[in-house]
Order: sequence, then structure tokens, then C-alpha cells
Amino acid sequence: METYTTDDALTNMGFGRSQAFVLVYAGMGWVAEAMELMLLSFLGPFVREQWNISPQNESMLSSVVFAGMLIGACAWGFVSDKYGRRTGLLFSTMFTSGMGFLSALSPNYLCLVALRFLVGVGVGGSHVFISWFLEFVPAQNRGTWMVIFSLFWTLGTILEASLAWVVLPALNWRWLLALTALPCILMLPFFGLTPESPRYLCVQNRMADATAVLERMASANKSDLPPGVLIYNRETKTDHDNLASEILLTSQLSDANRSCASGVIFGLHQKDTNIYKDTFITSLAEIPGLILSAVLVDWFGRKASMWSMMFACCAFLGPLVFHQNELLTTSLLFGARACAMGSFTVLCLYAPEVYPTYVRSTGSGIATAIGRVGGVVCPLVAVALLGSCHQMEALVVFEVVLCLAAVACMFFPVETKGRGMD
Repeated sequence: METYTTDDALTNMGFGRSQAFVLVYAGMGWVAEAMELMLLSFLGPFVREQWNISPQNESMLSSVVFAGMLIGACAWGFVSDKYGRRTGLLFSTMFTSGMGFLSALSPNYLCLVALRFLVGVGVGGSHVFISWFLEFVPAQNRGTWMVIFSLFWTLGTILEASLAWVVLPALNWRWLLALTALPCILMLPFFGLTPESPRYLCVQNRMADATAVLERMASANKSDLPPGVLIYNRETKTDHDNLASEILLTSQLSDANRSCASGVIFGLHQKDTNIYKDTFITSLAEIPGLILSAVLVDWFGRKASMWSMMFACCAFLGPLVFHQNELLTTSLLFGARACAMGSFTVLCLYAPEVYPTYVRSTGSGIATAIGRVGGVVCPLVAVALLGSCHQMEALVVFEVVLCLAAVACMFFPVETKGRGMD
């Protein structure tokens, strides 16, 4: 009897209308996370002015979001591996939208902190969107489509910077919080159209359901499935089990680089009177970063792409240890942001590729959660050091963490370029 695997089916049907819908839906989830994180660049100063809070309490608004993401990343990863990708997507989206809107109604500082923490818990499920999307993409095109998917992150950062530029001077921070929650709310009516991952269904031994999903996808793509019966190929499971702990540790350090990078850049902007303009410009830097990662990821490989762009980010940030004029500072941050975005894009591709389907969301979630430690600590350190005019020390701390992350990438045990997903 002839048989075929999920990889065979996806390769045979190619990337078509069915994957395009998954791309857009998952991309909107990525837009939502980008907007919630970019919001941290603008929220603190306005809340401090209204409620007269200390700089330490201001930085706490950012730290609690990352603390919530640490918990949410683990929780939603477990939910999506145990109960299905769609379940994880639905409840994390509902939670984020609800808590985001309620935070706009906060009557005092403590209530705002608590609700922003809960927003972080919801946003922590954003890695499930990546795993879900990649499980529909043929192996030979995965690198390219992950870069295209990351454009939604860039769209989110630019949209939030533009929104803040318009809303904050004319209205107030409450309006910005409410409008930032809109992408998640707008996703909910379309949830019924989302398919469950056929890879997940195969792992759960629901072969008939997986076949039905693949048949609908093939029909939408105007193609056919390979002849035969769908089977689940478990050949690579043992290798993944042997490597899981080492991969997890290195992924954690690399993801910490990304969280810490965002925090330092946000912290540097807090001292800039042209916060909207500079944040908008450095957000645009993500576009060349994506182009760079698209060029490198399938030619240079996942590992080399990550560590090379991390070292390049270090090179751009090095001159900022000493005071520079505004134009040079913005230019250097532009280059650093491009390299940081490029390395993070490759990491988002690499992490789901190294984990087998049955623990993909949990593994990626734990790695993401530990990475959020950088996001928790960085606002506290950056605001404290920058507030006391210690920019050099803040950047030195970041450079050390970034270099450690780059070295860790060099010792990753697996290269996943051109490799099928279990």
C-alpha cells in the first residue's frame, strides 16, 4: 500500500490559498504582540506624569509585561500541545484582548500594573502562532516564508509608533491602550475559519482528521494529495529527545538577547525628546533586517545567520558607549535594530524546527519564557542606569549579554536548513 507523510502532502500541494490564510491570521497575532511590546516605549512617561510615580515604578510597567509573558509562554505552549493549536490560539487571543481593553480603564497605578501583567500572560502565547504557521509550510520554502511572516512584526511596530504619534498628543494613554488591543479583538470573528495543524492531528493519532484538513487545503490550492494513505513518520523522534536539553538552553540565551535588545533600545529612547520620530525610524530598520535574514537564512544556514547578525549588532552599538550626536545615534540604532530583527527572525524559525511536533509549542514556549527574563530585568536596569546618566554602563551590560548569545549560537548542536519537521 502506498503511503505519504504530512511533509509529502505539503510539498506536493505547495504554498497556496490555504497557507495564505494561515499566514495572514497568524501574522495578525504577531502584529498584536509587536504593538503590545512597542507600547512600552511610550506608556511609562505619560503614566508617570499623570500619577506622579517614581522612575522605578515607571520601569515596572514594562517589567511586569515581560514577567507575564514568561508565565504565558509556558502555559499557552502546554495548552496548545495538550489540547490543540487552535485552542491555544483562541484563548490566548481572547485573554490578551480582554485584559488589554480593561487596562485602558485602570483607575490607579496598581490596577494598571496588575492588568498589564495579565496582558503579558496573554501575549506570551504569541509563539504558538509561529509554530502553527510553520506546521503548514513546505520544508523547502520555510526560511523564506518565515521572513515574510516576520514582516507582520515590523508592521505592528510601525503601526504602534504611528498610532502613538497621532493619539498621545491629541488624546491620552488610555486611548492608546484601547486601540492597541484592537488587532486581537478583530481576529476573533475569523477564528472559526482556522484549520487545526495536520501535524498535531497526526501526533494525536487522529489520521482521519489530519487527512480531511490536508484534503481541504489541497482543494483550496487547486492541487492533489499524493496517492496512498497518510502516515506519521516518527523516525527522527529519538534524535530530538537526545538533543532537547542542550537545544533548550542555547535557545533560552539567544531569545534573552532579543528581549534585552528591545529593552535597551526602548530605554535609550526614553531620554529622547523626539521619541515618536526616532522610534518610527528605528522601527523601519526592521525591513532591511528582514531582507538581510532572507538572504542569509537559506544560504548561510540558521546558526551562522544568527551569530553573525548578533556580532554585527554589537558592532553598531559599540560607538554608543560614548556620547554621539543625535543623527549618528539614530543611524547606529537603525543598524543595530536591523541586525537584532534579522537574528530574531531566524531564531523564530529555528526554535520550532528543532522540536518534534508533540512538544513543539511547549519547548518553544519554555525557551521564550526564559528569554523573557531579559525583558523583565532590562527595563529596571536600563531606566536606573540611564536615569542616573550611566549610559555607558547600560550599553556595556547589553553588549556582554549579546556577545554571550552569539557565542551560544555558534555551539548550537543542530543545523535545520532544508530539514523536514517531525
